[in-house]
Amino acid sequence: MGMGGPQLAAALLTGIVALAVLAGCNTEGEILYAQRLAWQDPNNVLQSWDPARGANPCDWYHVDCEHGKHVTSIYLGNGAISGPLIPQLGGLKNLQYLYLYQNELNGSIPTTFGNLTNLVNLDLQHNLLTGSIPASLGAISTLQNLRLDGNKLTGAIPPSLGNLTNLVNLELQMNALTGSIPASLGNIKTLQILRLSENMLNDTVPPEILALATVGNLSELPDKCGLINFLGSSLETGASTGNRVRLPAHLLTCSKPQTQVTVVESLVAGSQQGWMPESEW
Repeated sequence: MGMGGPQLAAALLTGIVALAVLAGCNTEGEILYAQRLAWQDPNNVLQSWDPARGANPCDWYHVDCEHGKHVTSIYLGNGAISGPLIPQLGGLKNLQYLYLYQNELNGSIPTTFGNLTNLVNLDLQHNLLTGSIPASLGAISTLQNLRLDGNKLTGAIPPSLGNLTNLVNLELQMNALTGSIPASLGNIKTLQILRLSENMLNDTVPPEILALATVGNLSELPDKCGLINFLGSSLETGASTGNRVRLPAHLLTCSKPQTQVTVVESLVAGSQQGWMPESEW
């Protein structure tokens, strides 16, 4: 017995819904497969990223998922992979960890990465990435570690990065960044590591950032001449904590490069402000 008009319409609607659900489930796999096609992979580390071998990306190597449903982690560090990052990666809405360090990735960082609003770690260090740091990264409020060091990035540090109020590590050293260090980074009270050396930034560290070293959690600051011993009254309030704090050379006139050393707060009380050669430690 054939189906009548209403029954046929209902069956078609059910089929369309089923196809839509299936397509939704495969979206993440399609994105990763498209990224694989855009890359050169001499070591075949992405061999399993093939819908013909399994439609669920949660079954692919170097991919982790939550409850076998959504891609949450991609681990492809040191894989000898080259090629660009495709904008479609910004569609991995549940992604939390993206590790692509020590490859030969080139091109720019897609602005669509700002859509990865669950991202915790973005590790793109030691690649060949060019262009500017997307201001859209400042929209990822969950981000704790942003490592873009060892690339060929240019332009200014986006002030929008100051919106990353859960950030712990910000590592932008060994690029070709220019301009000023944004004072907005002082909004990141959770920041512990700030590495900006080996760029072409100006010599001034804003007081808003310096305050993070004296009253916050920051333990490293960038400067022009290398981190130096600076023992001053601004640190005496923390002398009993035993924590290590590094302050920038811009607070004094830097006449020559200094060896990077660490100020030990327990030694600050009673000391005199000024330079101290490493040999005296």
